[in-house]
Amino acid sequence: MVAAPPIERIGEQARRALERSGGIAEPLAAMADSPYMSAGGEIVWIGARLPAMHPRAVVLAGRAARDVALRFERIPSVGWSPPPPKAGRARRLAKALQRLRPKLFAQQAPRGLGALLAGGEPEFPLAAAAPRVRALARAYASGEAGVVLEASVALLGLGAGLTPSGDDLVGAALFARRLTKQHDAAWLALAGRLCSEVAVRSHPVSAALFADLARGESFAPLHELVATLAEGDDAGALDAALRLVALGHSSGWDMLAGFYLGTDPAGLASGDGRAR
Repeated sequence: MVAAPPIERIGEQARRALERSGGIAEPLAAMADSPYMSAGGEIVWIGARLPAMHPRAVVLAGRAARDVALRFERIPSVGWSPPPPKAGRARRLAKALQRLRPKLFAQQAPRGLGALLAGGEPEFPLAAAAPRVRALARAYASGEAGVVLEASVALLGLGAGLTPSGDDLVGAALFARRLTKQHDAAWLALAGRLCSEVAVRSHPVSAALFADLARGESFAPLHELVATLAEGDDAGALDAALRLVALGHSSGWDMLAGFYLGTDPAGLASGDGRAR
């Protein structure tokens, strides 16, 4: 065990986890060199240059050792939490997303499942996922939580990396639908069922981040995207979207595609992701 550098910023979920563990974070089994560690029964995300805030994030003043347990001498009394959503009406969000699409593509070429937003096809090996994504979009367009379950499960665990593309997309779709269905018992039950499914179909890190999305808590740029879309701030929405799609190799694009799908599924359902 070694002393960790001082904490510069911390997410509230990570703060509570470190308090429960007495300030100790341990490497995950078979993932000793990962920035994700275990503390107080939770997965936390630790590093000096994390690309975005998250409820599980622990941003350090310097680089921390890998492969060993870390001991934090001082834990801040308050952590970062995403602000309450200011979603507005679903139709307004959908229209704002349509305006955003061409501006975003003018600056960034989509990766991963984000290619579907531009009316294209994902590269191998995700190409096989395209029909499943469109099936999920049709399920969301139906408005029936029960119809969404089977189509969502077909995407869980699909893709490479700690957070497979299918997990990121399905989780972000749930995040988007929660904005308008947060008190709907059927959708809450669906989110709980999918959290159980992803826990056995995917990686523990991905399952934890998926559960956060389903609960309505995730990376800061996603929350900022919601706020700026609701306010009609197109420039702010573009800035937030650019920071979101910068996350991971394609994780940010996969989440953005899921957010589009959960908010305005019609374009993806038809196979034409282009602005209408």
